Amino acid sequence: MEFQAKDIAALLNGTVEGDPEVSVNNVSKIEEGKPGTLAFLANPKYEHYIYTTAASIVLVNEDFKPAHECSCTLIRVKSAYDAIATLLQMYESMKPRPKGIEQPSYISDSATLGEDLYVGAFAYIGKGAKIGNNVKIYPQVFIGDGVVIGDNSIIYAGVKVYTGCVIGKGCILHSGAVIGADGFGFVPEGDFYKKIPQIGNVVLEDNVEVGANTCIDRATMGSTRIHDGVKLDNLIQIAHNVVIGRNTVIAAQSGVAGTAKVGENCVFGGQVGIIGHLEIGSGTQIAAQSGITNNVAEKSVLRGSPAFDLPYYQKCYVVFRKLPELYSQLRDLQKEIRELKSK
Repeated sequence: MEFQAKDIAALLNGTVEGDPEVSVNNVSKIEEGKPGTLAFLANPKYEHYIYTTAASIVLVNEDFKPAHECSCTLIRVKSAYDAIATLLQMYESMKPRPKGIEQPSYISDSATLGEDLYVGAFAYIGKGAKIGNNVKIYPQVFIGDGVVIGDNSIIYAGVKVYTGCVIGKGCILHSGAVIGADGFGFVPEGDFYKKIPQIGNVVLEDNVEVGANTCIDRATMGSTRIHDGVKLDNLIQIAHNVVIGRNTVIAAQSGVAGTAKVGENCVFGGQVGIIGHLEIGSGTQIAAQSGITNNVAEKSVLRGSPAFDLPYYQKCYVVFRKLPELYSQLRDLQKEIRELKSK
């Protein structure tokens, strides 16, 4: 489908600078722009590309002031990044979605199925499972006994949802995610470890997204709970009885140990580690590769391992980078002191 600049501007409440009749039928990165495509400029580091890009239309922020003439048509919007996200969501929603039940697949006679369902080949849906309306279950998905999946959720190929877990409405589970595997519960018994049965479940509330190969363990008792709007990246480990608050975002390769409680609207960078039984206050931001070993107050900004307040960390890091030089100066001073003492 083709769209003219004036139509895109009307959709985004933007203004056109250039040819309002120019059409596009695809999108591109600004540095790889091609005729007939739409690109966007949100990061000032990429501004130089706008003067050479072959893209026909570029979305820019309202306050953008070009240093040179642009050959492309500009559409000024309040936020170019938000605008391209809106367009990409619309583009994604227009793509055809699969429907129906492919064979071979297994669906228990006691399972309850909603309308407009898609079940891909080699999927398994266990006893007493309840699947909502417009749910998409891609090939080779395992849905255990008693699992509940809410309306409009998407379960991509190879996901495993263990017995008794609950997936809310509008959730997205990417390939390889495992929901409800046993929590890591063992007790020493002589020279061995005795396994503690994990009899709880995992509850994902509405609009949760779980990245590829991310694992969320079932609770020992009760529920491991991921609240509304949480976004988990790929390769994340969430341990048993953890609670993640609403709209928290966690980047790849992070781990949250058992029974930790994470507040709402937190942001964790990649490879953050949280030890067990801690409480992380709402609004906390934690930089990548940080290790959290103590409770954290609300709206904290932390970095380091063990982590501490970011401004103090930055001051310490300045000194850390100078340690070789400072050590050399210290050795020279010690040498001078010894020479003075010898005299």
